[in-house]
Amino acid sequence: MTGTILTLLVAVAVVAAAVWLIRGQRAARARELDDARSEARRWVERLGGQVLSLVGTDEPSRQAVADAAERYTAAGSQMEQAASVAQARQVTETAYEGLYYVRAARTAMGMDPGPDLPPLPGQQQAGAVSEERDVRVEGHAYSASPRPSDRNSHFYPGGTVAGRPVPRGWYSEPWWRPALVAGAWGVGSMVLFSAMFSGMAGTGYEAGYADGLDAGGGDPGGDGGFDDGGGFDGGFDF
Repeated sequence: MTGTILTLLVAVAVVAAAVWLIRGQRAARARELDDARSEARRWVERLGGQVLSLVGTDEPSRQAVADAAERYTAAGSQMEQAASVAQARQVTETAYEGLYYVRAARTAMGMDPGPDLPPLPGQQQAGAVSEERDVRVEGHAYSASPRPSDRNSHFYPGGTVAGRPVPRGWYSEPWWRPALVAGAWGVGSMVLFSAMFSGMAGTGYEAGYADGLDAGGGDPGGDGGFDDGGGFDGGFDF
């Protein structure tokens, strides 16, 4: 009888410990999610304040403000869907990107760009446009510049789009947007990347990797990073 009672007590203790452990893990995950959502909300609110108070004075700054506003809308949509830490962090990254567009707008208008921002994924690998480039691919003219102008009025903060590094800089048109949405580059993209960036100092193509990948290789048709596998929509609509 004593042995049976002891066995039951041990079993009860094990079950109680398991329940306590599970509850503790759930509470920890809930706190982590709350912290991630609070951090995301802080950055989204900061972006919103900048977007609402900034008015472009020329074509590059107006376009950059419009792009920042687009990221603000996307971040708000993501925030409503964020149900995991990974999704909340994606909201934060979208807000970061919007604030890079704010910095670009302020720079185009000759204003202080403001404090530095955390780097975006792939931004350092992509580098930045360091010289003026004018190319023609399949009969279409493209240009890139480290500085804004009426011709190069579309800013990109730099990063990896569908597996390829796109350097930070000002461009004649946002040719990366279809790949950003679709998660893959179209036919002829290798020719464009080669013509636009091959050998350009300060970019991910400076060593001559015309396919936009580092020496270790990679997947040029990879996902643009806006779906974490759980059906979380990045919110971008171009």
